[in-house]
Amino acid sequence: MATKTVTAKKTAPAKKDASAKKSTTTKKTTSKSSKAPAKQDAATDLKDFFEDALKDIYWAEKALTKALPKMEKNATHPELKEAIATHLEETLVHVKRLEECFKSLGLKPEAKKCDAMQGLLDEGKSIMEETKPGAIRDVGIIAASQKVEHYEIATYGSLAAYAKVLKEKTCLNNFLTTLKEEKNCDALLSKIADTALNTKAK
Repeated sequence: MATKTVTAKKTAPAKKDASAKKSTTTKKTTSKSSKAPAKQDAATDLKDFFEDALKDIYWAEKALTKALPKMEKNATHPELKEAIATHLEETLVHVKRLEECFKSLGLKPEAKKCDAMQGLLDEGKSIMEETKPGAIRDVGIIAASQKVEHYEIATYGSLAAYAKVLKEKTCLNNFLTTLKEEKNCDALLSKIADTALNTKAK
């Protein structure tokens, strides 16, 4: 008996859905970002930053010349009053040195409000308003003054580094001289606090 050969019908491949045509793992098209304008060379950028910082510290030093007489008036310890008076004289010289730096850069002296110094001076003012004359107020004045010194030390240290890279000799020499004076003042304030004021404040 002959056997029937069963030929399997070829099933046509199912039509792909239109949406399936798009690969599920489509590559993300990375659009080329618009090219940023060419930067100025590093030295020019640093010079702009340097000049901006110079305007900040110029404002800070001038503001300090107005604040120091009030601190001296509110202080009671003789050594502290003398230290503040001396630092006022130095600060006036610091202002002149900064003006020399502006001149060497071919710039007119310009002050840009320094928020950091303003905050420190406001803190010092609050201390004087919230304490009675005497040892406690003196300790507070020293603390506020040293915060100012630390800010100035950090600022002049940075400015000296910028001036060195930019080969601004006049500015560099002036910054280094001022930096030394700021450090000496800070050390003197620490000595006054340790030897006299902290003992009386107990």
